[in-house]
This record gives sequence, structure tokens and C-alpha cells, in this order.
Amino acid sequence: MAFNLTKAAKQRTSALLVGTFLLGAAGAAFFEGQTSTPAFAQNLSEQIPQSTAEQRAPGFADIVDRVSPAVVSIQVKSRARPQLSGFRGFEGSPFEHFFDNFEERFGTPNDNSRRRPDNNRRQYSMGQGSGFIISADGYVVTNGHVVDGAEEVDVILQNGEVINATVVGVDDKTDLALVKVDHDTDLPFVSFADHETRVGDWVVAVGNPFGLGGTVTAGIVSARGREIGAGPYDDFLQIDAPINRGNSGGPTFNLNGNVVGVNTAIYSPSGGSVGIGFAIPASIASDVIDDLKDDGVVTRGWLGVQIQPITPEIAESLGRDTVIGALVTEPQAGSPAEKAGLKAGDAILSVDGTDVEGPRDLARTISGRSPDETVKLQIWRDGKAETVDVTLGKLSADESETSTRTSSNSEQGSDAADLLGMTLAPTSDVGIDGPGLAVVEVDPDGAAAESGIRVGDVILQAGGVDVASAGDLENGIGQADTEGRKNVLLKLQSGENTRFVALPTGERG
Repeated sequence: MAFNLTKAAKQRTSALLVGTFLLGAAGAAFFEGQTSTPAFAQNLSEQIPQSTAEQRAPGFADIVDRVSPAVVSIQVKSRARPQLSGFRGFEGSPFEHFFDNFEERFGTPNDNSRRRPDNNRRQYSMGQGSGFIISADGYVVTNGHVVDGAEEVDVILQNGEVINATVVGVDDKTDLALVKVDHDTDLPFVSFADHETRVGDWVVAVGNPFGLGGTVTAGIVSARGREIGAGPYDDFLQIDAPINRGNSGGPTFNLNGNVVGVNTAIYSPSGGSVGIGFAIPASIASDVIDDLKDDGVVTRGWLGVQIQPITPEIAESLGRDTVIGALVTEPQAGSPAEKAGLKAGDAILSVDGTDVEGPRDLARTISGRSPDETVKLQIWRDGKAETVDVTLGKLSADESETSTRTSSNSEQGSDAADLLGMTLAPTSDVGIDGPGLAVVEVDPDGAAAESGIRVGDVILQAGGVDVASAGDLENGIGQADTEGRKNVLLKLQSGENTRFVALPTGERG
């Protein structure tokens, strides 16, 4: 018999033969022994051996089994709701530290009815958070706002045992705390990770959300180095593992079972998890906890400067092509910075050879050094790099390296002032003591207003030249022009703070 196939027919026939061959090779094995049981009646769960399924689908059960005994719940009794001073800005904003004050939310332990808090009647409040054991002899890490101001602290182990705890120390600036429990036997514990976690790494959070102890959630590290306005040393990990009220102070683990972060805050317009949580990284937490363990306080190095970010305009006015660094607005009187000769207008570029990304980076770096330690600062001054040795002091509880937000001196009506979009007058004419020219009017459409200059500011310098008259302002702007700068750097006094603002010299026409 002869067949005359068209090209399309040949392709269909070839496909059919191939399909039949594959079905014969693979399909026969599938149907072998199955003639008495229809395919739709099979138990599909039995088709994949358990060991094979575990290999294909990664899980966290082994990690959770290993670390959970070291994760604890913490209950506190205090006169008022514990609140960390550095975190007060969170109140009323979507950023919240998530200590669960359950008496306010659910009533007293003897009153299960939900009620509004009566601050005039209630003598104390009850709250709960999370923590984790870091040593066999009973040291427990948690958040500062969980235990700060507490009269009684109880640690609840995984097996339900309740142990009274003593607060060893609280560090307000990082919201970390260390408490101690005594136990007849060694306790299970976990360790901080000894290397930085990366964006995209898997993490597992274990804690006590809403009083539901031993809750496990998983996710990834979404970002690093987050600044959320919680304190002077913000450097949070952002994670998307769901964490909620009561998770405060609990640990976030990597897949090796090491603690990579201490859960501290959430971004929550709704009050619950929306997948944006913040944890203090292990690199910061481990150092702080070591200090607290020594003597209950954290000792930090102190440079003693007011600093601000370097904007592109300020960088250009300084003769630099990068915004890396922190600009000194004023060394504090009697500080290590002043003794070492640092001046307003210096840009700090690095510490002991490590680049300074910005003001917060400088503050974190210096705070991690010891008092009396000498560090080498590379600074930018007068158009060139210099090195300055500074012997650090000790940061007291009410001091910090302060950061000034980034948001000249001539007589009233000067051409330079008018062209920069402001009207100036000698400070003596407007009742202000001290040198400089006072800003008495700002054109809302001018360069000055755009740069954040306000009425009441006092211009102290222009282009590094002290300003006391219209001629001084002209000289400062002229110097910037001569050096080919597009911007002139003005030093301003705003209330008690000093800051720098760069204005375009092109405004002069």
C-alpha cells in the first residue's frame, strides 16, 4: 500500500509517532498494574516518597526545632507604659515599636472585658514582649522599650516555666536591653551571627505576637541600612517576615540558626504587619550587649561635632565631585574635635581609612570606638585633603554627634542679597547680638527660599569669608566665581544651630 503525504500531514504523522513512542516508554510504566484502579481515584500523595519531597521543598522545621527553646516571652509590670525616649517620635506615625501593652488592649488579668484605659484609676500596667537567651547562665536579650521602667520582669520559657528576671542594663540609643535569670540548670541558648546578612537571604522570626508564644514566621531580608528616625544610630535590617505586637525584642535567625537581628519596629498604617519590619543587626546588637554585660552601661567614643549631609551643590562649592562625607557645621566647645583643630566647613571623608558615607555613618563609626582611642580623620579643607589625628572622648548619656538638617552677609538692599533672593541687615540693626548679617526678608521664588533660608537666619560666612557687610558678601561670591564655582557656600546661624547652604552664584547674572 502506498501513502502520499503532504508536508503538513507528514509533520502530524511524525508527531503522532513520537508521541506514541514516548507514551509507550513512559506511559506504559504509569499504567502498568493500574488497570483495576481509575487514575482519578489514586492517592496522589503516595506518588512522591517523603524523603524526595523534603529535598525538593525547603522548610524551616529543623531550624525552628533547634532554636525555639532559647526564645522566651517577657512579661513586665510597670507604673506607666514603658516607652523609650528615643522612640517617642513613633507615636502617631506608621513606624511603631511593637511592645504589646496588653492591659490597655485587653483589660487587667482579672478583667477579660475589653475596655479603654483609665490612667487616673490604674496604678500599674502589664505588658509583654519577646526575647532570647544568649548564655547557659541565663542572660536574655530584648528591646529596651520592653523593660525600661518596669518594676517586675518575668521570663517565660518554652515549657511554660516562669522565672523572675533582673534588668542588667538598657541602652536608650539603640533600644537594646539585657536581663538576667537564675536557674538550677544550664539553659539552652543561641548566638549572634558573626557575619553580615545579605539582602535576599532567608530569615526566620520567632516570638510572642499578641501573646501567642512560640510563633514562627519566615521571609527574606528586604533591605539594609534603614533609617527610620528611631535614634542616632539607626542602621536597621528591613525584613518581610510577618512580625506584630508582642514580637518586640524577639530574634530573627538565618538558616544556620544564628541571630541576625533583634526585632524592634514595624511600618504599620493598619496596626498589624504589612510585611515591613525592622531589626537591629547582630553586628550592632552583639557589641552593645557585651558592654551591658560588663557593667550595665554602654561606653561610646565621642568626637564632638555638629554635622550635616553634603548635597551636590555643597560638594561643588567645596570643589568636590562627590557627596560622600559629613560636613562639620560647628565643633563643640571643649570637644576632642575642637582640640584637634577641626573647623566649621571641614568635610570629614574617612575614619582610619574607611570612607564616611554621611553623617549617620560617621556617628555610628565614632560611637563604636573606645574613649581615649586616637583615630585618623581624612578631611577636606580649602580645596585639598588633609589628615587630622583626634583622641576621642567619652560620650555621656545626654551627648551625641548631632546632625543638622540641610534645608550673604551684606547690608540691607545690597545687590548681591537681592539677586540671591533675600534682604539682609546688620545684626545690630535688628537687635541680634553677635557678628553677621540677619535675613529680614526672603523672596519665596528666589534661590535663598529654595535652599531653606528663612527670616531670622544669620549669615556668618560666604565662601569661607567672614561676613559683616555687603562688601564681605560680594567678596565671598566673587571668590567662588574666581575659582570657577557654580555655588557659594554660606554659613548660617539658625537659632542655636549652625548649618551650611550652597547658593548658585549664577543668580548674580
